[in-house]
Amino acid sequence: MNHPEQAQSNENTGLHKTLGPIHLWGIAVGLVISGDYFGWNLGWSVAGFWEFALAVFIIAVFYICFALCFTELAASIPHSGGPFAYSHLALGKIGGFISGFLVLAEFILAPPAIASALGGYFHFLFPIIPDLYASFGFFGILVIINLLGVKQTARFELFVTITAICGLLLYLGAIVPYFSFQSFAELPSFAEFSFSSFFQSIPFAIWFFLAVEGVAMAAEEVKDPKKDIPKGYAAGIGTLIFLASSVFIGTAGVVNTKEVAGLDYPLSFVLTKLYGIDSYIAKIFTFIGLFGLIASLFGIILGASRLVYALSKEKFLPGFLGKLNHKTHVPVNAVFVGAAIGFLALCIGKTSELITASALGACGMYVVSMISFFVLRKKEPNRSRPYIAPFYPVLAIIALGLGLVALVSVIYSNPFVALILFGGFAVSTVGFLLWGKKG
Repeated sequence: MNHPEQAQSNENTGLHKTLGPIHLWGIAVGLVISGDYFGWNLGWSVAGFWEFALAVFIIAVFYICFALCFTELAASIPHSGGPFAYSHLALGKIGGFISGFLVLAEFILAPPAIASALGGYFHFLFPIIPDLYASFGFFGILVIINLLGVKQTARFELFVTITAICGLLLYLGAIVPYFSFQSFAELPSFAEFSFSSFFQSIPFAIWFFLAVEGVAMAAEEVKDPKKDIPKGYAAGIGTLIFLASSVFIGTAGVVNTKEVAGLDYPLSFVLTKLYGIDSYIAKIFTFIGLFGLIASLFGIILGASRLVYALSKEKFLPGFLGKLNHKTHVPVNAVFVGAAIGFLALCIGKTSELITASALGACGMYVVSMISFFVLRKKEPNRSRPYIAPFYPVLAIIALGLGLVALVSVIYSNPFVALILFGGFAVSTVGFLLWGKKG
């Protein structure tokens, strides 16, 4: 059996090394920024302000700790398989399979959730167009753009990411005149805190940061992984924490949290409530908001295709999924298969269920990645590590502990979705064991 690094050294993958730190920052923020526009607000449908605020704080701490450790893995093992490659190297073939399945669930199920909200925002602008039709249309267009090549893809991602950030800054500037701390004083007191509600809100807190680790899946296409990955990743996490905290606190300071709890376009609703349904600022923001959703949907489609490509090259998935287009060097079959599954999920899944399933895959992968981090530190102490996570082992222990809390909370919040995902994992495991023996 070849480990990911050995496979890379023995063959030319054909992926172009064209990305720098600014591209990685764009990918990191772009992958996640839709979480500021929608999805997180669903946390207020299951929890009060304070329960959800604590969940967001704890998850932010987790992502800071996790990002510092994950950056060490990504810089020392630059591989398009990302978490799968680290677990494969640390825990063997079974560990690689478990991590691969979990991150694949995350990156395959997140796009339809984002596409659903994208359709909702578009329908808000143009009510004559059904939201489902708009969701399918945008999903299809972005799949096609992903086929053009990674450099063009990264440039487009950078453009829509910067536009989406400008949209959030416009939103924050527009709500400042209406912001009042009195809104927080009128909320239920912290003494009424419910741990059940707190646990149920964690999956939606994760949505603020979900998929940021996808930067690692572009590692094979980075010019200088040792220097560029830490720079791009750190800048991305910092930007996301600033935006998430600003949107969360700002929104709670201008409207009743329950008013936006069940909407696919919460920020647009806030602006129409403050300025009127026909206001230009609400319409301009909603138009710009489309770019935020496009950025994440586009970036996760990219990450998913690179993951499928890597799993195929390591013989965890059928070989045809690892074929590259000779002109664009894009894994075309991987893009199409991931999109097909996404389209199916968009047809049959609810936004909240897709978010929960994607978060469950992510949390499972985070735990496996942190275990791999500890194993590789002990197993390969002399490995070249251009970036070393600080405060070892305390910071890594915090990341692992909070990752386990997040995993348990996601299962607790929706046992039915967890059961379906575990069922899929069981079926995949049987197939993998049978296929693995033949291979």
